[in-house]
Amino acid sequence: MKDFSLEHILSITKDRKPNFENLKAVLRGEAPDRPTLFEFFLNDPLERKIADWPTAPTVKSDEVDYFRCKIQAFRNMGYDYTTIHASNYEFHRGESEAKKTISADHGCVIFDRETFDAYQWEQPDDYYDGRIERLEKYLPDGMKFIVCGPSGVLENLINLVGYTNMCYLAMDDPELLGKVFDHVGQRLYDYYARIINYDSVGAIISNDDWGFNTQTMLSTEDMRKYVFPWHKKIVKLAHDAGKPCILHSCGNLSAVWEDIIEDMQFDAKHSYEDKIQPVEEAYDFLAGRIAVVGGIDIDFVCRSEDQAVYDRCKAMIDKTGCKGYALGTGNSIPEYVPDEKYFAMISAALM
Repeated sequence: MKDFSLEHILSITKDRKPNFENLKAVLRGEAPDRPTLFEFFLNDPLERKIADWPTAPTVKSDEVDYFRCKIQAFRNMGYDYTTIHASNYEFHRGESEAKKTISADHGCVIFDRETFDAYQWEQPDDYYDGRIERLEKYLPDGMKFIVCGPSGVLENLINLVGYTNMCYLAMDDPELLGKVFDHVGQRLYDYYARIINYDSVGAIISNDDWGFNTQTMLSTEDMRKYVFPWHKKIVKLAHDAGKPCILHSCGNLSAVWEDIIEDMQFDAKHSYEDKIQPVEEAYDFLAGRIAVVGGIDIDFVCRSEDQAVYDRCKAMIDKTGCKGYALGTGNSIPEYVPDEKYFAMISAALM
């Protein structure tokens, strides 16, 4: 039985030097010098455990310590980067946003032209206070930031408008819906534009969930009309700066793969679920066209024995040779994922 303990992993990664060029090779569809890891995010308790951080800082209580802990945790686990938000910018929804719900219609604030005109649109530049400059000095040599957004174009619109109302507006007032999409899209573009040219920023993630288990959340025609043009602009922004752009999007996107690869020209796709399409099948379909990052189903990781997690991950590394592939989960590491399962997963790339 292999040793998947944190102590054993730290003994392996202690002298392992970060090198963002490995992940860049994956994003170009090439094989890196060594198996490479990718994760959208870990979770705060896990990061403090990995980094042996004595306190529990938050981004608001102690921003520097919060991100220093995150950087150290990613480095200790063998990643060549850490994800980061460029600022605390978000699309505010007032008091209603504090309520927790699984409904995609709760908390919306734009219903019609009157509420659209009344909404106070804030600018991402007003929130940027030098976070990248302030924190880049804590990056180990060879490590970069990957900047993710405050959610994406479609997610933020649904938060503001509501899913049901969005569907009605697509039929009843498509002009208004287009205006809301454009206000959201432009601000996300500006958010990324503010930081894309920093040397410490190695890539960006355009994170925007587009689908249910069976189809996209809007018709493919409306996705192409409202959502994709802004992602295409964000990808071009990254490419013009010589940086890769990764799509993180949950759901069944089988109807829009050509849009993702040929039109928007994302460098990599993240987020996979076995019940939609196992990552092994996705790689067979996508290899040579777009990089596949992550993909080991979260439910599988949570429910399986440690050795089974390791074996599947090792088989994926062997199958791909890591050519255009980086190992990680299908989504992220929230707190409900047992730490030992996560350690078993990444061990496949480290041992």
